This record gives sequence, C-alpha cells and structure tokens, in this order.
Amino acid sequence: MNQPLFENFLVVAKKLNDKFGISPLLYGSLGLEILTGKAIHPKDIDLLIPLEFIRERWGELRSELEDQGYKLIDANEHEFSNGHHKIGFSFIEDLEKYAGIKINEIEQRNYKGIKYRLLNLIQYHRVYSRSVKDGYRIHTRNKKDAKKIELIEEILKEVE
Repeated sequence: MNQPLFENFLVVAKKLNDKFGISPLLYGSLGLEILTGKAIHPKDIDLLIPLEFIRERWGELRSELEDQGYKLIDANEHEFSNGHHKIGFSFIEDLEKYAGIKINEIEQRNYKGIKYRLLNLIQYHRVYSRSVKDGYRIHTRNKKDAKKIELIEEILKEVE
C-alpha cells in the first residue's frame, strides 16, 4: 500500500470532516488499493465531495487546502499539489449518472476517527467499466483501467 499517500489523504479527510462536515469518497487507484490491499501504485489522491463545495463553497475549500500547504495547479480539474502529492476533487453526485451508483449505497468507513467513503468491488467494477468507454480515458488510461478491471474480476471470482 502507498502509505505516505494514504496518510496524506487522512490528513485532508480529517480537515474535511472537522471543518466542513464532509466524509469524502476516496476514489480512483488509491481507493482501490486500500480496498483490495493489492499494490496498484497510485500517483495521486482522487476525492469526490458534495457538489456545493465545488460550486458555491469552492473559495472556502481552496483556502483550507492552501492553509494545509497545497497550491491550486489546475482550476478546471480542481487539482492541487503540495510538492509531493497531487489531490483532485470532483463531485460525488455525478456517480449515479456516470456509473449507476447511489450515494447512500456507498460504504462509510471510520479510520482512527476519520470518516470517509469507499466504493466496494462491484461499484469499482462499474466505474472502471464505464471509464474504459470514456473518450479522455480511452487514450490516456485504457490499459491501466483494463488491468484494474481484471484485478477486480479476479478478486470477485475468489469471493464467490
């Protein structure tokens, strides 16, 4: 597991919990690595949070991240860097339309008092199955996404 990346996530998640009442969804490769315990080698932290923090309360969220040593590096992608790790934000409400995942069906976790959400294997399978059909990801991430689908399917077969 990418321990430094996960620990960095926990620091940000704790701030999101305490300051905004957000239980972020740990998404992408890091979330899948935490769920499966398999080395996926994530390069960044992807978080899904309520849309209001992307639209109406972006200034507050940005300010909080800047106070934690992050710098906005891509305003369109809502991506920050602290010089060591990148962290990107998107909105959780998009999951239902994108992959048929209802927010209230996503597992809530508590790690040392820090609350966050994590998709299960079937939900991850839906996300990556959808992403291999996504225009941007077809050209940039297709092989990596296909490998993640294979990993998920192998694990699902083991637990059947």
